[in-house]
Amino acid sequence: MRYRTQNVCSREIAFDVKDNKLTNVQFFGGCSGNTQGLSKLLEGMDIDDAIRRLDGIHCGPRPTSCPDQLARALKQYKGM
Repeated sequence: MRYRTQNVCSREIAFDVKDNKLTNVQFFGGCSGNTQGLSKLLEGMDIDDAIRRLDGIHCGPRPTSCPDQLARALKQYKGM
């Protein structure tokens, strides 16, 4: 799935889900080291666990963050 982010430095997030586990998480744009690290940590994680851990994280004064945007993308994926 590809998800267009809002109000964060990354422009888009792509990921696959296999057996309810995250694979191939990629952020396009944003803080390269942080998003690469986040992608590696999430590889193989259950999507419900990822949502629970990432939902609501803020970036400075912004009401969202790249991790929060991924949680939103995963919620959208689950709703499909």
